[in-house]
Amino acid sequence: MARCPSATWNWRSRGVVFIAAQILRLSALLSELMNQTQVAAWTYHIGTKAYPWDASRKFCQKYFTDLVAIQNKDEIAYLNDVIPYYSHYYWIGIRKINNKWTWVGTNKTLTQEAENWADHEPNNKKNNQDCVEIYIKSPSAPGRWNDEPCLRRKRPLCYTASCQDTSCSQHGECVETIGNYTCSCHPGFYGPECEYVRECGGLELPSRVLMDCSHPLGSFSFNSRCSFHCAEGYTLDGPRELECLASGTWTNQPPQCVAIACEPPEGPAHGSVDCPPSSRALPYNATCRFRCAEGFELHGADTVRCADEGQWTAPAPLCQALQCQDLPAPNQARVECVHPFGASRYQSTCSFACAEGFLLVGARELRCLATGSWSAAPPECQAITCTPLRSPQNGTMTCVSPLGDSSYRSTCQFTCNEGFSLSGPERLDCTPSGHWTASPPTCAATRCPELSAPERGSLDCSDTRGEFGVGSTCRFSCRGGFELQGSGSVQCTASGRWTAPPPTCQATRCPELSAPERGSLDCSDTRGEFGVGSTCRFSCRGGFELQGSGSVQCTASGRWTAPPPTCQGAAPAPPAEVRCPALVAPGQGDMSCRHPLAAFGLNSTCHFECHAGFELRGEAALRCARSGRWTAATPACRAVQCSELHMAEPVLMNCSSPWGNFSYGATCTFHCPEGRALNGSAAAACGPDGQWSAATPTCDAGPLTVQEALTYLGGAVASTTGLVMGGTLLALLRRRCRRKDDGKDPLNPHSHLGTYGVFTNAAFDPSP
Repeated sequence: MARCPSATWNWRSRGVVFIAAQILRLSALLSELMNQTQVAAWTYHIGTKAYPWDASRKFCQKYFTDLVAIQNKDEIAYLNDVIPYYSHYYWIGIRKINNKWTWVGTNKTLTQEAENWADHEPNNKKNNQDCVEIYIKSPSAPGRWNDEPCLRRKRPLCYTASCQDTSCSQHGECVETIGNYTCSCHPGFYGPECEYVRECGGLELPSRVLMDCSHPLGSFSFNSRCSFHCAEGYTLDGPRELECLASGTWTNQPPQCVAIACEPPEGPAHGSVDCPPSSRALPYNATCRFRCAEGFELHGADTVRCADEGQWTAPAPLCQALQCQDLPAPNQARVECVHPFGASRYQSTCSFACAEGFLLVGARELRCLATGSWSAAPPECQAITCTPLRSPQNGTMTCVSPLGDSSYRSTCQFTCNEGFSLSGPERLDCTPSGHWTASPPTCAATRCPELSAPERGSLDCSDTRGEFGVGSTCRFSCRGGFELQGSGSVQCTASGRWTAPPPTCQATRCPELSAPERGSLDCSDTRGEFGVGSTCRFSCRGGFELQGSGSVQCTASGRWTAPPPTCQGAAPAPPAEVRCPALVAPGQGDMSCRHPLAAFGLNSTCHFECHAGFELRGEAALRCARSGRWTAATPACRAVQCSELHMAEPVLMNCSSPWGNFSYGATCTFHCPEGRALNGSAAAACGPDGQWSAATPTCDAGPLTVQEALTYLGGAVASTTGLVMGGTLLALLRRRCRRKDDGKDPLNPHSHLGTYGVFTNAAFDPSP
């Protein structure tokens, strides 16, 4: 491709004479292109200001298409030839996304054959070097690539696409080239603009084959589909559908139609089938009939016909055994059944047996007949009964009969009236044999066991005949020097038991004595039994006096004549009184005290603790000593300290600390200079655990402005009708020079003049 010389325009530093010279050169180039046909062009554009990668891409997307997506090595060589040298180089449209180098404009992963890295690149120093620059006119690696941190400032290298929505007839992928594009056609299409579709040609059909086709792109061409079916009585042998492929060939050969025939059906179990005589498959429309053996009924179609595709009009039926009614299980019966053809169906048999204590009434076995009925009615189980019982004389009887009066499992309980006792079992049960477990009991007058006087005592009873009947009362007593151990009287109850066991007479004893503290004890009863009449004397050691009776005696009542004495010495003088200074709770803390003798007196103890957010400085407990002083100084509560905050510029911080700098309760607020955004929390507080509630924030980088762009136009945009040059073009350029100084550009960056090898410096407003 022919390339034209380049020129650089600097609107701020060059004079009007230079501008006029550039206009004359443009006029000459445009005149040469007046008679050429207008074509779409791939154009390059570079900015004369440097920005981070994200800002550079926004600039390219706003005024052009995107950061440049390099197609091949020739394009790289061309860019290195025509783009001016810049010491910090240019950003291109490659970035690491999901750990893969990707063309951001097309969202395609960079292939190995398309890579153009400089030696030892990309090294990605694990420092977020995720964006790519191109070395334009580098002395050591011209046109090569290098990975860089995305926040570094470089000039953007942009492009404007030449491909349009209608390019390649929408049947191919438009591939950008320098000054033009080429079409990579989708499968099934060909031609410079992918305007032609591949054709497969018409199909020759065998006899009796019917066809329906659809042709979305032309008769019997790519994506055409044809479906096939047969005339009645014939079935398809081969594919049901063919498709015209991108290669211009059909997916298969057309099918054929063969006469329909059905395989003879098999007769059902417990039945038979009747079909026309044939030694092989039955012809189309042939019919077969089914029937079942005795005791079975047909489930399904009794007649079937050979239909389309060699299939019978219905599946073969089943012969199912006739169903008898479900048999209810008689009460208290066990049922065991055999079902050869299903539950309660033909030829099922059931046998019955009654539970223990019941008698079977009816047939012991039933069978399901071919009529669908059982051979007899179900039997019953009747409970076996025992001889009825009567209540005993002077007593009562209570019975429970779950299966009927005096029947099996009946239970009878017997009780006697007051003054009478049961002779015989308290309970009788009706057994499976129809007999009670024993003979019925009787009720006889109640008597209690005979009593006798205790040893060393006497007995006196109200029943002078000595029969000890119900209600009889007996009293016990002991001789002198003995006491009764147990109840003094008993009575015979209706149950034939005394209200208490007989008592005994035990010798009387007084409570055991011991020598007083600092004294001694001397008793006449050397065995230490302290019986009635025993005498004990008390004495004290030197320096102590006896307080109380000097001797005591055990009386017949089991008590000593006086309480035991004590030995007392001279009372000591009371100690002098001790007091410590009164204490108060520390600020932001609490105090609790215990005073065993007096408030803040000897051995008074005080404990201290601090509120949340404060810590104790000093002893946690003080005690008042004999010296009248506390064991330590009163402690204090100091606020918990947080770490000191150091802010990186340009973050501004304002803090309030009620208990000291960077201590509990301190709050700090943060903000950035105007135009800078705060990245993080706007406030933080020092907590009771000495930790800040949030991390320190930072300020984002300030807004970026794009001022100028250097543009290369790689194609011709000349019109066949010509361009009006001279005074009009000069006036536009002069107007642009005047507007440029006040931040405005009258020229639309998308409608610039372009020819081979022409560069323009343009100032554009980068704001959205």
